[in-house]
Amino acid sequence: MTQSVRTLPVHAPAVDGEHLEAIGHRLQQLAERQPDKTALIDDTGRVSWADLVSRVNRIANRLRQCGLSTGDTVAGLSENSADYMMLYLGVLTAGGCMVPLSGMASGETLALMVNDCDARFLFVSHKNATLYDDIRDQLDKVEADLRIGLDYAPSDSGQTLDGWLGAVEDEARPATLDLDDPFNIIYSSGTTGTPKGILHDHRFRDRQMRRMGSYGLNGEAVNLVSTPLYSNTTLVSALPVLFHGGTLVLMAKFHARRFLELAEHHKVTHAMLVPVQYQRILAEPDFDRFDLSHFQLKLSTSAPLRAEVIAEAMQRWPGNIREVYGLTEGGISTSLDCAAFPDKWDSVGQPTEGAEVRILDEDGQELPRGEIGEIVGRAGAMMRGYYGREEQTRAMLWTDADGRVFYRSGDMGKLDADGFLYILDRRKDMIISGGFNIYAVDLEKVLLTHPAVADAAVIGIPSEHWGETPLGLVVCKEGETVPDETLLAWANERLGKAQRLAGVEFRDELPRSTIGKVLKRELRAPYWKD
Repeated sequence: MTQSVRTLPVHAPAVDGEHLEAIGHRLQQLAERQPDKTALIDDTGRVSWADLVSRVNRIANRLRQCGLSTGDTVAGLSENSADYMMLYLGVLTAGGCMVPLSGMASGETLALMVNDCDARFLFVSHKNATLYDDIRDQLDKVEADLRIGLDYAPSDSGQTLDGWLGAVEDEARPATLDLDDPFNIIYSSGTTGTPKGILHDHRFRDRQMRRMGSYGLNGEAVNLVSTPLYSNTTLVSALPVLFHGGTLVLMAKFHARRFLELAEHHKVTHAMLVPVQYQRILAEPDFDRFDLSHFQLKLSTSAPLRAEVIAEAMQRWPGNIREVYGLTEGGISTSLDCAAFPDKWDSVGQPTEGAEVRILDEDGQELPRGEIGEIVGRAGAMMRGYYGREEQTRAMLWTDADGRVFYRSGDMGKLDADGFLYILDRRKDMIISGGFNIYAVDLEKVLLTHPAVADAAVIGIPSEHWGETPLGLVVCKEGETVPDETLLAWANERLGKAQRLAGVEFRDELPRSTIGKVLKRELRAPYWKD
């Protein structure tokens, strides 16, 4: 691995006497304690804890046989499955650094990521075979015989996972690791340019797994995983459940009705969802017919969950909701207990234990509560850096007067008098019209209150008079229509003079990432072409 990133200082606050209980060692203990308990469930069936650890150990031992050293990177390109989850755990048990990749990326971007992370091994599922075939000649760091199919034989290597494992034994030999050793690299979505590899160490994940256990993601949890493993959103909830000995139900692809079927059948207690999933699940016509009584907690992240969606879910869906705000990089961590603070549903909660949040002006000076600026923070979980990009790593740091390092979020927001954080916009998405700052979320909230509107996004478009001006892009509810001039007038009556929309356009749907974020860069692109 690139030494420049690995030698960057760890910016997470130190904890006296802290030591690592590596997940590879933890798994061995859990298998001995509860061998017959179900660890994983996917479309192919169930995997017991004994069988999980047996396969994890075989994968780890084979990786070591093939030359894997502590910190070496292993890339994976697959939908959620039991085998993919066991590969992930096998890499960690061997002391490797897992790099889960998105099958939604373009071939060019995917090849860039595999080469950028210095992957020694690459594992691919049959679903991604065509994508792999398109890029295999561009991969200059993974030897052909170390390109392995999880559930098929790639044409260049001819190796399936089972064939590659062969007769390797399942003897427990987990690597001895320390807190600074690499755990995983998560690539940014790439919607704002070249993806950056976010390097997490074992300190980051160990602290996170223990903290999330306090939310009930523990040995008693049955967690339904419906977001992909290449997203930090997924790992935040999936890894703690395994670390504490619970059960994961893995969905290869999200579908609202199937989610409800699995939740009822497996008596699911927890799920991490993104806002668009809440909307689709609650809109399922048969939602109220499903028995969801075992739910204890649902988490939400990746974008603010609208107050009206929280209200509906709290009324119709058993169990509490906890909204989580943070960066894949770490550093910023807030949480909103929706049952405890019904008057704060427009916020993303307060800083979690040990975390700090500040608001900065354009000159990097701290602002008082109630003022709007860029959100920065520090917490127990903070990345080691962007892999191989020390300059970009340092660019996201802000240091206070006492020399303590905070991470810049790129989000604009404010803290209220009670210390609750409100997200207003991405800094790069903020619209500056005639010298006034316009926050798209304020305009979107108004549009979304119209009875005909199902979804909305506001972007800035060029204006000869104002520099740029806000445009509303709207998706109507099924069977509903409203003239654009009627909706525009209705919205502008409810907006401040400096906020008013220049126009409204209708869309069949808004482009979103696989974890539900609206791709505003994609929406803006046609309007800003030369």
